[in-house]
Amino acid sequence: MTNRLRAEILEEEEIEKELIVEEKPPAGKLPENFFTLLLQKGVVSTEAATRMLPFLFFVAFLGMIYIANRHMAENNIRDIDKLSKQVKELTWDYKTTKAELSYRSTLTEVEKKTDTLGLKTSVEPPQKLTITEDEH
Repeated sequence: MTNRLRAEILEEEEIEKELIVEEKPPAGKLPENFFTLLLQKGVVSTEAATRMLPFLFFVAFLGMIYIANRHMAENNIRDIDKLSKQVKELTWDYKTTKAELSYRSTLTEVEKKTDTLGLKTSVEPPQKLTITEDEH
């Protein structure tokens, strides 16, 4: 009984192998997909496709140049934005420093700073000195 079962299993395996072998396409034949059908039976022949290759390479090259140009432009825009932010910050620093300098150079602020040195503001008007040629 085990031999009969084993024989039936072997027969089924041989049938499956034959079916699997028959399903494989022959080695020389191309699989049927869109591109092979287009080139063999479609509008474009194999010779026409090979003649179009330089043009297709040229179009691909132009596409790569277009993409590279786009990346460079985006990088330039980012750099311009970064530099404009730096210019704004430096402008704000300039304005605050200028306002602080003009505040510190007022008469009252100068008096406060020089008071520690013992200098005082003169209350009397300045005197005019005149020199004559005879005294010389």
